[in-house]
Amino acid sequence: MTDEKPQPSEGPAVAEDLKDVTETAGEMNEGGAGFESIGGEIERLREEIEAAKQDVLYAKAETQNVRRRMEKDVADARNYAATGFARDILSVADNLARALDAIPAEMREDDALKGLVSGIEATSRELDKVFGQNGITRIAAVGLPLDPNQHQAMLEVPTTEAEAGTIVQEMQAGYMIKDRLLRPAMVGVAKTPE
Repeated sequence: MTDEKPQPSEGPAVAEDLKDVTETAGEMNEGGAGFESIGGEIERLREEIEAAKQDVLYAKAETQNVRRRMEKDVADARNYAATGFARDILSVADNLARALDAIPAEMREDDALKGLVSGIEATSRELDKVFGQNGITRIAAVGLPLDPNQHQAMLEVPTTEAEAGTIVQEMQAGYMIKDRLLRPAMVGVAKTPE
């Protein structure tokens, strides 16, 4: 085994470096300013790191919010894309219902018109089926209390047969598309006679 000892030529150089470090440490220690400035710099860097962490967290949260909003917008666009068309086709459904209501009972029994009547009824059933497939549902009205979110009161009907505020007549059917109002039901509401 060989013991490695510093060579005499290296000894004075190491001693000189040690002396320089000691003097520098002494100078820094005299006023304490050197250590304080290093400590202050470290604290400032820590604060910057914390601020950067907060900024990253806020950016992540904002990105998630934007993603969720976009997903909701896409779902709404998919669910309610047919809203304009559905509103337009409601007038067709209204006219079809009026046509069926206008056919007197004796005409329904007439052999010459039975085919026409059954064709109109079949068309009405098919339209109702298509509405159901697209999430369009008719709003219940007659016999229920007035709901301003779904019904539009067009007139008041003095009557003792129904409680005041109850719908007694439906002038035009109302419809919902999924959970949104497509068209309010236009109704007559019972009121206490004077």
